[in-house]
Order: sequence, then C-alpha cells, then structure tokens
Amino acid sequence: MPTGPDIDFNAFVRARTGALLRTAYLLTGDRHLAEDLVQDALAKAHRARRRLTSESHLEAYTRTAIYHLHIRWWQRRKARSEVLAGEWADPRDPTDHPDRVALRLSLQHALAQLNRRQRLAVVLRYFEDKTERETAELLSCSVGTVKSLTSRALARLRQIAPELDERSTGKGV
Repeated sequence: MPTGPDIDFNAFVRARTGALLRTAYLLTGDRHLAEDLVQDALAKAHRARRRLTSESHLEAYTRTAIYHLHIRWWQRRKARSEVLAGEWADPRDPTDHPDRVALRLSLQHALAQLNRRQRLAVVLRYFEDKTERETAELLSCSVGTVKSLTSRALARLRQIAPELDERSTGKGV
C-alpha cells in the first residue's frame, strides 16, 4: 500500500490523466502518441514527486514535461515526413449535441493540418491558456515568434475550418 507522496501521486494520476491526455492529443493529433507522451511525462513527474510541494506543482511539472517531451520527439522526427493523424475513436457521450460533435471533429481535423510548431503554439496559447511569454519559454523561442506562429496558425484554421470561427457561427468553440 503506497504511503506519503505516493498516495498524493496516485490521486493526482487518477484525477488528472484525462485532462493531460486531451492536451497531449491536441499536441500530437494521435491518440496512441498522446498516451505515450502522458505516460513518459508521468514517469518523469513520479521521479520528481518528492521535490514538488503541492498538487498544482505536480500538475505544472507534468504539463511542462509533456511540452518538452513533445518538442524532443518532434525534433527527432524532423527528418521524417509528417503523416496526418487518423481519427480518434473515443467513446461519445450519448447526450452530446450533434453540433458540438461536428465542431470537435472539425477542430481535430483542422489542428492535424497545421505544422507541428503552429499546432503546439495554438494548443499552448488557447487550450492551455499560457501567456505569450510562457509559450515562448516552453518553445525556446522569442515572444515575436510565438505571435507569428499563432497568427499564421489562426489564419490557416480560419481558412480550412471557417465553422470554428465564433464570428461565423455565433457560438464559439
């Protein structure tokens, strides 16, 4: 039976794995890569758990590990051609409204069409609610580069998925 920090870590894993998987999926565009990414990040967090003083530190550490691991994976595979991800066959909530499902699928498809840096910038800025400075630190680039990446990515998203633009749907995603 786990004791001390292990109890807190186990509770953290049970409570936050779903949110971490969603973020990793948005970064990778692939369910299996997302699972691998979260597993590797949680392994790193487990090794560092005694140094982290609260659950919020543990979450921040794990999310930062996800971003850094994703960047390393991406840099290693830079020479290989990028393959568009397949659809994520996750179970749907039967009470989900069809319009929300269509928007979710449209978002997944649109994000998969962005290049990796643009996708990472959009996920960090708009789904993870990071500031431009925090995003720049995570991507190891300047704030100007983050602004440029997100601007180009948003323009591309508006072009390939105009239904995601809240001005055109009146709803917002």
